[in-house]
Amino acid sequence: MATRSRIGIQLADDSVLSVYCHWDGYPEYNGVKLKEHFNTRDKVAELIDGGDISSLWTNAGFQNETLPETGPLYYSARGEDMPPRYDWRISDYLTQDAEEYAYLYTTDGEWLCYDTCKWHDVTYLESVEIPAA
Repeated sequence: MATRSRIGIQLADDSVLSVYCHWDGYPEYNGVKLKEHFNTRDKVAELIDGGDISSLWTNAGFQNETLPETGPLYYSARGEDMPPRYDWRISDYLTQDAEEYAYLYTTDGEWLCYDTCKWHDVTYLESVEIPAA
């Protein structure tokens, strides 16, 4: 079963551009991979520009082939056009109930993680710690 997540980048006006990620959304995997491999604003922007993601960090393709490099497996690799989603406010981004976790790369250059299954009111948001690698 998939642990779904949404990965977003906070823009200067506090809006958020984000993508869906189907597999391994829990902080011990996607959270760690985001901090390890997508640790600058440019890298995060490039990740999100690719659109929705099947797996954040893999070398396996959709046809069970082994890919030459490890990285995100975008839905576009199988011909699907799944562009990033835009939310006007951070609260709009965080109150979507479709995924188990939401990650946000802030304008301060920090990754935050939220367990979206444990709350339904943006006033009570608590971030979940992303473990060290």
